[in-house]
Amino acid sequence: MGGTYVLDIALARPVTLVVGALGSHAFDAGRYAYVGSAFGPGGFARVDRHRELARGERDVRHWHVDYLLGHASATLTGVVTFPGEDRECALARTLPGSAVTGFGASDCDCRGHLLAAPDGTTPTDAAAEAGGVALGDGETGRSLER
Repeated sequence: MGGTYVLDIALARPVTLVVGALGSHAFDAGRYAYVGSAFGPGGFARVDRHRELARGERDVRHWHVDYLLGHASATLTGVVTFPGEDRECALARTLPGSAVTGFGASDCDCRGHLLAAPDGTTPTDAAAEAGGVALGDGETGRSLER
């Protein structure tokens, strides 16, 4: 099963990264929400892949968010899923935060799918309030297939 997901990413310090074809981007320290979709054959296994990359168990970067997750100052602090729902663009427009222009939105007309969360905002809380299901630390995207 696939759907839409939100990654809660904490960046411990400001960093400048080269993000694939997007080029160089400067990121302030703080919290970020990345809104993605997983409707391909692996479904939410994509979330597991993001977690593995954030833990340093993978090196290959496929998506814009991989460049951020693969940096030593970034921590993936939570995941919220929307099983069976195609809400990627809607959530990118309505979750609190400022979009990072072009990030994660190369296949749509959105400003960006990475949001710099306002101070005091936890992206996973906002996503859960929007109807999502939080995944626990030991719970995998594959467990949603059951």
